[in-house]
Amino acid sequence: QVHLVESGGGLVQAGGSLRLSCAASGRTFTSYTVGWFRQAPGKAREFVATISASNGMAYYADSVKGRSTITRDKAQNTVYLQMNSLKPEDTAVYYCAADSRLILSSIRDPDQYDYWGPGTQVTVSS
Repeated sequence: QVHLVESGGGLVQAGGSLRLSCAASGRTFTSYTVGWFRQAPGKAREFVATISASNGMAYYADSVKGRSTITRDKAQNTVYLQMNSLKPEDTAVYYCAADSRLILSSIRDPDQYDYWGPGTQVTVSS
């Protein structure tokens, strides 16, 4: 069992930056692929970024590529999502998710992740 807690959300002006954190407890995090997803009101949950446990690589949605960086701190058992040049359309609840058995073809599918945090709100004002 892995327990995930997100933090770092808030209200920021367009063009600003935020760093979201996903802290894990219960098990060592390094063997888990960890993803960030977001959900805006009235919309489906969508993939943002993930860092793979199998090859250590990061993958991004086109909407955030070049503006976001996902990293893993093994000592802190935490995964971060640095988001820069934020836009109003980035406004959503951001969730981190983890799974130990994902294959690369499934990393963008939220239904393939077993563990989820409660989410953190990100609001970008124009």
